[in-house]
Amino acid sequence: MNEVPDPAKLLPWAPERMGESVSRAAPARNAPGFGAATLFALRLAWRQLRSEKARLASAIAGVLFACVLVFMQLGFRNALFESATNLIGSMRGDLFLMHPMTTASFRPEPLPRVRAQQALALPEVDRAVPVYLAQATWRNPVDGTRRAIQLIGVDTAAGVLDFPGLAPLVDPLKPADTVAFDVRSRPEFGDIGRLLAERGPFEVEVGNRKVTVVGLVEIGPSFGADGNLVLSEVNFRRIATQRQPSAVDLVAIKLRPGADLVATQQRLREVLPPDVMVLTQAELNAHERGYWENATPIGFIFTFGSLMGLVVGMVIVYQILFSDVASHLKEYATLKAMGYSGFYLARVVLGAALILAIAGFLPGLALSTFLYDLVGSATFLPLRMEPALALTVFGMIFSMCAIAGLLAVRKLRDANPADMF
Repeated sequence: MNEVPDPAKLLPWAPERMGESVSRAAPARNAPGFGAATLFALRLAWRQLRSEKARLASAIAGVLFACVLVFMQLGFRNALFESATNLIGSMRGDLFLMHPMTTASFRPEPLPRVRAQQALALPEVDRAVPVYLAQATWRNPVDGTRRAIQLIGVDTAAGVLDFPGLAPLVDPLKPADTVAFDVRSRPEFGDIGRLLAERGPFEVEVGNRKVTVVGLVEIGPSFGADGNLVLSEVNFRRIATQRQPSAVDLVAIKLRPGADLVATQQRLREVLPPDVMVLTQAELNAHERGYWENATPIGFIFTFGSLMGLVVGMVIVYQILFSDVASHLKEYATLKAMGYSGFYLARVVLGAALILAIAGFLPGLALSTFLYDLVGSATFLPLRMEPALALTVFGMIFSMCAIAGLLAVRKLRDANPADMF
């Protein structure tokens, strides 16, 4: 590479013939790659943010506020849907019969009980178990206050309900006037778990009838019911005396081993009258969830609250980034004069947005986890911090900061070296 040329091939005025020193050109330096340039942009963004600690703290606080608000709104929304489908999700049926006018499980429309017998006409159907749902008045055994509670009447030996704690109570629930209390009901019903441990089975008043609490199950409250009682079909009729014996609210169907689910569902739709819907477990869950998501304003309110939190956070981050770019406009103009492209400077601003997103999300995640435990213990709603929810919120927070960064990048057009100097 540094070979000495043959003197015979040199021109007469070549430096080598004249005895002058020859300087070799320095090899061309390669431009940094995209990764290295991005890392340098992140370092520059961090130093700019760190130079104004008060402004940085304000930006992190704004992102944290938006993060916590989104977490709480989405957490309440998920808890709403999960609690609303607790009862449906605990059923162990292959197919279900329900009246077409039923909007939600806590507000069922009765259908003729004979539909269960008609379903048994198909050879693929093994069992058709009626399920009864109603509201009754519960008298607190401690202070005597009354409160509405949901009754779930079913043949507990049929195996179509899978509540924790129900299996050992199949036989104790067979005698007359016996019930199982939902231990996760709201505390306004009384500390039934403690009373049962101290006294054993004891009497309470449900509706206008004395019944005996013989055990505890775990279901949980929902937006439609604050508490639940599980009892046999006969005991349900003893309490809900206004109900017609020929009417049921839901029929859980168990198929024989090897039966085709889709074909049996289609066959039942053909043989049964139009006053009944034939749904799978997934379709029944979707029907229940759809009521709260579309037919009530609750789902929309939680979604709208999440969007408002993102808008507020985006405005705060935009103001911080815009003022940061404006205060360092001369520095950006100098970088342009040195040859840095507008795309590189945009990466600096977007790098600052990414730093703010991470710096605000991490404490927001920790605070939201604490609030989930606090609110969940107070409301008995299933508020849980799940990885999928955390990733979703981080994506929303990152998008919020990225949009704010893109809006702030427009200020870089004012960084013209000719105007600054």
